[in-house]
Amino acid sequence: MNFPTQKYLDQIASAVQEKKLSQSAADNISRWLKAEHLALYWHQIADHIRQGKWGTLQDVFWTEIPFGTAGRRGRMYPIGCNAINERTIGETVQALAEYARDAYDGPLPATCAIAYDTRHKSDEFAKLSAEIMVAHDFDVLFFEGFRSTPLLATTVRYKRCACGIMISASHNPPADNAAKVFWSTGGQLKSPHDANVTKKMASVTSLKRASFDDAVTDGRIHYVAEEMDSVYREAVLNEGFGMGRGNRDIKILYSPVHGVGATSVLPVLNADGFADVEVYERHAEPNGGFPNVPDHIANPENPALFDELIERAKVAGMDLVIASDPDADRLGCAAQVKSGGDTWRPINGNQLAVLLTEYVLRHRSQSKDLSPDHFVVKTLVTTDMISRVAESYGIRAIGECLTGFKWIGSLIDEHGPEKFVLGAEEAHGYLIGTHCRDKDGAVAAMLLAEFAAEAKAEGRSLHEELDLLYAKHGFHVEKTIAKKMPGADGMERMQSIMAGLRESPPKEIGGMKVTQVRDYLDRHVVDVASGDRSPMEVESGETENLPTGNLLVMNTDLAGNYFAVRPSGTEPKIKFYMFAFEPPGDVEAGRKKSLERIARMEEELMAIGD
Repeated sequence: MNFPTQKYLDQIASAVQEKKLSQSAADNISRWLKAEHLALYWHQIADHIRQGKWGTLQDVFWTEIPFGTAGRRGRMYPIGCNAINERTIGETVQALAEYARDAYDGPLPATCAIAYDTRHKSDEFAKLSAEIMVAHDFDVLFFEGFRSTPLLATTVRYKRCACGIMISASHNPPADNAAKVFWSTGGQLKSPHDANVTKKMASVTSLKRASFDDAVTDGRIHYVAEEMDSVYREAVLNEGFGMGRGNRDIKILYSPVHGVGATSVLPVLNADGFADVEVYERHAEPNGGFPNVPDHIANPENPALFDELIERAKVAGMDLVIASDPDADRLGCAAQVKSGGDTWRPINGNQLAVLLTEYVLRHRSQSKDLSPDHFVVKTLVTTDMISRVAESYGIRAIGECLTGFKWIGSLIDEHGPEKFVLGAEEAHGYLIGTHCRDKDGAVAAMLLAEFAAEAKAEGRSLHEELDLLYAKHGFHVEKTIAKKMPGADGMERMQSIMAGLRESPPKEIGGMKVTQVRDYLDRHVVDVASGDRSPMEVESGETENLPTGNLLVMNTDLAGNYFAVRPSGTEPKIKFYMFAFEPPGDVEAGRKKSLERIARMEEELMAIGD
């Protein structure tokens, strides 16, 4: 090929000298320009160089997009190793195919399930993934038409697949996309599988693909939506209480926020007997641009998402507002502060987790379907109130769990799925049941609606149910703040903040003394006053089963009041988690003290790194 490679390499070198490019970006661009198997992209790179688009080249080439919490996720751009495009998706899938084929010990050919959501280019990336898997001797179970992540995870388990691929960036901005990768358990890849796939990616050269249409014709690609929609719906319905008998007298406003929820959440609600469900018209269209969502961020963690939903609910006389994220694995809601009242407020992820825990355990206790061996799982940055509710019903609460449902899924299998009750994380992720090993917005929506209907029959709203639980278990308030730090400079800032907190943790926070740092990177506990370090232990005294990750938890001298900090595994941001607690007593007094404490903590934490 007659391409003037050296000419562009020289211009790249000059850009480094002029500080228009970092050395790491220059190295990656040069690698692409020298690789024959990447010749498809040479002219696009050359166009960027000629037009002086150094900022764009820096953004999309400064690093390799990592294999994070749930696969590879990031901004879409046609070129670049730090962007989601045909090449990076293809590398990920081909590495998975090579590794999964070698690791698989069942009858050949192995199978891989593939689904996609409503985001831009999701269908294209899904078909590319199918072509690569078929070319590597896999049969593919393909969902024609967008579907939810929990359905894909359920399919992997039900069909005994070697692996699964979901094309979705969940609640990220519209410019993003991702390949979420699942193992045969129906859970996301964890060690050593994630590390082994990453190693395979480094050796991928040309992408090996088959023809999608030919593979459909010869039976290597099978369409499974009709079968698996039914299987999944029945699995979720089995986790409900009183279907056909329980109270369903409730009006629900539901928003799929331009995502896939109409294929999962809505059918489940209808099948569970909720006939009066209105789909919010402005959010009904499947559209990866999320056009009618505030700031185009389709995330139920964002209270602003519920502003116009609440206004519609008031006009239409609704009792509950529910919203799922674009791939329908997360759930958010809003409810009346007082039953029958005109004031509404969103319910945050921690509060939802508490309500679901209480509702499920209450009904299973009534049916005498609980034992001391049963357990719930929560992450380290999810409210401790879940543990207090679980303990009040005489079951175990497992809380030594890193953020991400791949860790919750792993603990389900480690401790025995037959005794698993519920898993929860503060970022609006919940699982009830063992049909998959990932969070599931449909099962959470169904149970929340059941609880809301039950509460309404007793003259209470879900917020009033929370107040009853606060009176019993103490007032808990939690808040998460995130500081965005994109690009190479942002990564350096995050690393600097984490290093600084390890080397010199704050002595006080929110008027409380910081007494202890729990560092999950090396699984040590640091006494702040003395500086003494000791190995972290669990109740059994064993340390080998403790999680390892870039997370710091800092306890104070006021029991139940602490904060945690970690870099996000899916977005360029660092997250601070704050927890305040007041023992059982006057709920309003506890609320006032806890909120004041959180406000002081937030002010001080936001100054870190500035």
